[in-house]
Amino acid sequence: MLRAIIALLLLAVFAGHPRDGIAQSTGAATLVADKVWIDNNNTLTAEGHVEILHGTTRIKATRITYGGTDGALRIDGPITMIEGDDIIVLASSAELDREMQNGILRGARMVLSQQLQLAAAEIHRVNGRYTQLYKTVASSCQVCAEHPVPLWQIRARRIIHDQQERQLYFDDAVLRVLDIPILYLPRLRLPDPTLKRATGFLTPTFKSSSKLGWGLKIPYFIKLGDHADITLTPFLGTKTKTFELGFRRAFRSGDISFEGALSSDDILPGRDRGYFFGTGRFELPREYVLDFDVEITSDRDYLLDYGYSSKDRLDSAISISRARRDKLLEIELTHYHSLRLSENNDTIPSLVGNLTYHKRFVPDMIGGDASLRFDAHSHYRTSNIAGNLGRDLTRASLRLDWRRKWTLQNGMVASLLGEINADYYSVSQGLAGELNGSQITPAAAVELRWPFVKTTTVGASVGASHVLEPVIQLVWSDSTTANIPDEDSRLVEFDEGNLFSLSRFPGADRYERGYRANVGLTWTRYDPKGWSLGVTVGRILRAHNLGQFRASTGLDGRNSDWLAAVQLKLPNNLTLSNRSVFDNDFDFAKNETRLIWQTDKLKIGSSYIWMKAEPYENRPLDTSEWTFDGAYDFDPNWTGKTDWRYDFIAGDAAYAGIGLEYRNDCVKVDLSLSRRFTSSGSLTPSTDFGLTVSLTGFGSNTSGRSRAHRCRNYN
Repeated sequence: MLRAIIALLLLAVFAGHPRDGIAQSTGAATLVADKVWIDNNNTLTAEGHVEILHGTTRIKATRITYGGTDGALRIDGPITMIEGDDIIVLASSAELDREMQNGILRGARMVLSQQLQLAAAEIHRVNGRYTQLYKTVASSCQVCAEHPVPLWQIRARRIIHDQQERQLYFDDAVLRVLDIPILYLPRLRLPDPTLKRATGFLTPTFKSSSKLGWGLKIPYFIKLGDHADITLTPFLGTKTKTFELGFRRAFRSGDISFEGALSSDDILPGRDRGYFFGTGRFELPREYVLDFDVEITSDRDYLLDYGYSSKDRLDSAISISRARRDKLLEIELTHYHSLRLSENNDTIPSLVGNLTYHKRFVPDMIGGDASLRFDAHSHYRTSNIAGNLGRDLTRASLRLDWRRKWTLQNGMVASLLGEINADYYSVSQGLAGELNGSQITPAAAVELRWPFVKTTTVGASVGASHVLEPVIQLVWSDSTTANIPDEDSRLVEFDEGNLFSLSRFPGADRYERGYRANVGLTWTRYDPKGWSLGVTVGRILRAHNLGQFRASTGLDGRNSDWLAAVQLKLPNNLTLSNRSVFDNDFDFAKNETRLIWQTDKLKIGSSYIWMKAEPYENRPLDTSEWTFDGAYDFDPNWTGKTDWRYDFIAGDAAYAGIGLEYRNDCVKVDLSLSRRFTSSGSLTPSTDFGLTVSLTGFGSNTSGRSRAHRCRNYN
C-alpha cells in the first residue's frame, strides 16, 4: 500500500507537462533514497543520498520534502541538478513547485556546457524556461574555492538565461580583469556556450601596419534564419577607413559564400579600393556538380596591403562536372586577371575554356587497362598583336592508351604500354607556318621490373626488410612534329613521379619523341625499430638528341641529367626528403630539400629549393630560397610560432613572422608580428602587428580551452 501511495504522489509531483517551446518528457519520475516515509499530514519525505530521475533532468540532494497545500518541493543540499548534457546547477537549498517549473535556489552556481560558470546568491526558475540569477559572477575561469579570483569575470546585478533561445541577458554588467574593473555596460546580451550562431558582436581584433597604421576590427554577426548569415566588420585605423562584408547561404543542394571590402586609405588617397571574392557549389540532377568562384580587386596591391590574400593571379571560373568510378566529365570556363607587374593582361590568355571527358575500361579481346580521353581547349587574348602576344588558339585532343602486365616465372614483371594521340588545332593571330589542322602521334613501350626482397637474419639489423627494384622502359614515339605553338607545356618537371612516363610534357602541345630508354633503380629499407629509407635513381637515354627540352629542366641532350630522390622517416616523427637533378659533373639544375619534425611540443617544417634561371618559364633569375616554419608549446598554456623565407639570390629575407599565443580554460590571447621585405613596383616592404583576445564560454567556440575545468564539489 505504501509503495502505491508513493508512486501516485511521485506521478503527481514529478510528471512532466509540455511547455511552449520546450519539449518535456511525460510520465512519472524515479525516486531513489536511503529512507522514504509519509507522515500524518500526508507529507512525503525522502532522506539520505536522494536522487530523482525525470526525463533528461537528474537531481541529487540530501533531503527532499513534498507536501502542504501548495504542493511545494523543498530540497536540502548540497544539491546537484543536471539538465541534459549542457546545464549543471549546484545549490545549498531549493524550493520548487510540483512541476519543477518555478522556484528558488539559494547559494547556487550554474555551469553551462562545462565552460561558463555563473555563481549567484539566489537563482529563480520561471516557467521552466528562464533562469534568473541575482548578485551574479560569470566566468569560464574556475571560481571554485581554490580559485577565488578568476582571470576575468563579469559581475552583474542580474543575469537571465533563456534556455529556449540560449541567450544570456546581463543587467548592470561590469567586466573585471584580475579583479580590476575594465568596462561597464548597463545592458549586455551574449549567447550561451551551446549556441553556434547568434546575432551579435564577435571577437574584436587590434591590428597595426606600417602602411595602414593601427586600428581595430569589430565584426558584427547577423543571423538570417537557420541557413544564412552576414558578418559586417568596420575596420577603423589611423590611415584607413575600411568596411568588410561576408555573406553565407546554405541551400538544400549546395551553398554560396561571398566576402569583400571597401577602403579609403592614405596609400592611394582620393581613390576607392576594394575586393570581392565569392564561391559556390551545387549538386545538380544525375550526379552533376556546379562550381563557381569570382575574384575581383581594385588594384594590384590591395589584397597584400590588407592581408586578404597572397594571390598574384585572380581566376573567376564556372564549371559543371560529374565524377564516377570509371568516368569523368568536366566543362569549365575561366577568366584570368594577373596582378604581376611582369605580365600584361592584354597579352596573357584572359578567357580560357576547357572540356574533359575521361573513361577507363577493360578491353574484351586483349585485356589490361585502357582509357579514352577527350580534351577541348580554347583561349582568347585581348591583344591584336600577332604571335605570342596576341595568339588565340582552339585545340581538340583525343587519346587512347592501353597497358597490360605479366609476372614471369623468375619474378620479373613485364608490361606493354601504348597510346595514340590525335590533335586538331585552329590558330588565329599566330605566326606564319604554325599548324592549322591535325596531327597524329603514336607511342609504344615495353617495361621490365625485377623486384628483389630480402630480410636480414643476422647482425644488429635482424628483421630489417630490403626491397630493391631495377626498372628499364624502352619507348618509341614518332619523331616528326608539326610547328605547334607551346601554350601549356612550358613548366616541365623531372621527378620520380614521371621517370617512367611516355612523355614528361605537362600539356598537349608537346609530346616527348624518338627512341629512348627510361632506366632507374629504387631501394627501400624498412627497419623493425621504426625507421625507413627510400632511394630512387634514374635517367633517360636517347638514341638521338632532338632538342625538345630546355637545359634548366635536366632533360635536354642525348642523355638526361641524373635524378636522385631520397626519403628518410625516423621513429621520432622526423621526415627528411630530397630531390635533385644533376649532370655527370654534379652541376645541379634543381634541388629541393624538405624536413618535417613533429613531437608533442614541437612542430618544425623547413625547405630549401634551388633552380637555374629559365626565361622560357618566366624565371629570369636563379631561384635559391630557404623557408622555415615552426611552433613550440612552452607549456600547456604558451605557444610560440615563427615562419621565415630567405632569398639567397637577393641576399635578404623575403618574409618573417613571429607569434605568441596564450591559452587557458577561459581566455585565448594571440599576438603576431610579421614583416614583408620584398619590393617591386608599387609594392613596398611593410610590417604588420595583430592582437586578438578571446574570452571562452560564450557561443560554441572552445578553441581557447587548454583543459576542461572541474570543481571538486561536483565531480
